[in-house]
Amino acid sequence: MANPINRWWQRRRLEQARADIDPALWPTVQARLPLLDGLDAAQSERLRDLAALFLRRKAFETARGAVLDEPTRMELALQACLPVLELGLDWYRGWHALILYPDEFVPAREVMDEAGLVWIDDEPKSGEAWEQGPVILSLTDALAGRRRDGYNVVIHELAHKLDLLDGAANGRPPLHADMDGSAWAAAFARAYAGLCRQADATADLCVIDPYGATSPAEFFAVVSESFFELPHRLRGAYPPVYAQLAAFYRQDPALRLRPVSGR
Repeated sequence: MANPINRWWQRRRLEQARADIDPALWPTVQARLPLLDGLDAAQSERLRDLAALFLRRKAFETARGAVLDEPTRMELALQACLPVLELGLDWYRGWHALILYPDEFVPAREVMDEAGLVWIDDEPKSGEAWEQGPVILSLTDALAGRRRDGYNVVIHELAHKLDLLDGAANGRPPLHADMDGSAWAAAFARAYAGLCRQADATADLCVIDPYGATSPAEFFAVVSESFFELPHRLRGAYPPVYAQLAAFYRQDPALRLRPVSGR
């Protein structure tokens, strides 16, 4: 049983977080995001509460002239909190800031690969998640979450944060006690190998973003995007992966979202 004092503090924090935001804004902001369609009243309220707490706990910092108003902050927080709707904000522990650039950014920093080779990463990026560090996003790309097209950089980078919870970006976040690790490994290994083969041969025909073939970590992030944006398409292409994601996120978006035509 939870400590009564802890329960009181949790209620107090939630009350403070709710008070920070004009409640009249929530319906308008939520309506911008079609990936939230089909949530019932209770789910919507829980998601808004999580987003309010997220806004209170995480610093939103702008760079290079990015402009961030309150409805946009709320929009980003709703997207960020959808993956942890049934898990809780503790899954986003260990980091405290989101940094928003107006558009793609170039990190221009030293990187050491698995072979020990050090090189300068100067490739333009739409998002990045640092271990024990911030989440960095292109605001232009983050606002693409207003379309259900399988591309969602907010969910992508937050999936990396979940993956990193056990200290390794390997495409396998800490699994729940009732999940079978061998079933996860088999489903993801088979699907990843298949995507790698298809990306090498006919990338334009890939069901999901061929960027997922970059590494198992990127595969997990890409299929997480598809899980929440185009669940029917992901379920049709990779049923075992979809089942594992449904068990991990404790959600089944295909039950509440309508299929997108052609996807």
